[in-house]
Amino acid sequence: QVQLVESGGGLVQAGGSLRLSCAASGRAFSRYAMGWFRQAPGKEREFVSAISWSGGSTYYADSVKGRFTISRDNAKNTVYLQMNSLKQEDTAVYYCAAAGILRVGSSSNPYEYDYWGQGTQVTVSS
Repeated sequence: QVQLVESGGGLVQAGGSLRLSCAASGRAFSRYAMGWFRQAPGKEREFVSAISWSGGSTYYADSVKGRFTISRDNAKNTVYLQMNSLKQEDTAVYYCAAAGILRVGSSSNPYEYDYWGQGTQVTVSS
């Protein structure tokens, strides 16, 4: 069982930066691949980024590639999402998720993830 708590969201101007954190409970954190998803009002939840259990592999949606960076600190049971050059279209609730087994090529599939946090709001103003 893994519990996830996101933090770091807020209001930022376009072009600004935020760093989201996702703190996990449980001793098996390092065995889980982790992902970030987001959901804007009236839209479906979409994949943002994922990272393997070791941190050796990372994945990004095309819409955030080059602007967002995912990382993890297994000693702190925490995964991060550094978001730079934010755009208004990045406005959404951001969720972190944990996957016990993440098959190759499936990092963007929300159904591959076993545990989810409650989300943190990111609002980017013009």
